[in-house]
Amino acid sequence: MSMAAMLSDIRALTFDVFGTVVDWRSGVAREARALLAPKGIDLDWGAFADAWRARYAPAMAEVREGRRPWTVLDDLHRENLVGLLDERGVGGLSDDEIDGLTLAWHRLDPWPDVLDGLARLKRRYVIATLSNGNVALTVNMARRAGLPWDAILGAEIAQAYKPAPQAYDRAVALLRLKPGQVLMTAAHTYDLDAAATRGLRTAYVHRPLEFGAASVDRPWPPAGTYDLEVDSFTALADALGC
Repeated sequence: MSMAAMLSDIRALTFDVFGTVVDWRSGVAREARALLAPKGIDLDWGAFADAWRARYAPAMAEVREGRRPWTVLDDLHRENLVGLLDERGVGGLSDDEIDGLTLAWHRLDPWPDVLDGLARLKRRYVIATLSNGNVALTVNMARRAGLPWDAILGAEIAQAYKPAPQAYDRAVALLRLKPGQVLMTAAHTYDLDAAATRGLRTAYVHRPLEFGAASVDRPWPPAGTYDLEVDSFTALADALGC
């Protein structure tokens, strides 16, 4: 039996976004350089993006674990940026400049295979985000990049950051499907593992350049760990017969 036949009950695909759909590192580095380099600030821009991203999980954990009230990712990103600028000794930015750089996360480019792959998948399936990005961020990104989502789902809708169970459960409920009819698609094993505990099917997409050269040797999960393991959205479309 083909994999497409084995997954014939799938009705919708949900997608992690940062790293899976879009290249956040290159985009954030580009935006930081555009703002700061003309001011005579010389940094390792990729390392700056990595350091900003490194504050992402701890900030969400504060919300997820109840130590602070619900806070959207845009606000967490801004707080993290202010802390990072202070840590790096970068001062003199106006509030508007800090706000503008925070919106770098709204202006990220998709990986080269994404638009073609999503267009093919959309012909057969509902395609929706299941991201920690807030709604405005995800909508703005989609409009800029041409990402053809049928729905914007995820953390803000569920009021819960992945990998909290509510994030996955709420997306499935809003699609009016059973968990086994939804294929969670991500480049991050923790996300897929959490989705699987809620009964979703899982597709791993290998993104070895997510962290630039530092992650080029990122290992694949052991074969058979997830329902599908592919190296692109076009390969995912092939595997699902799209």
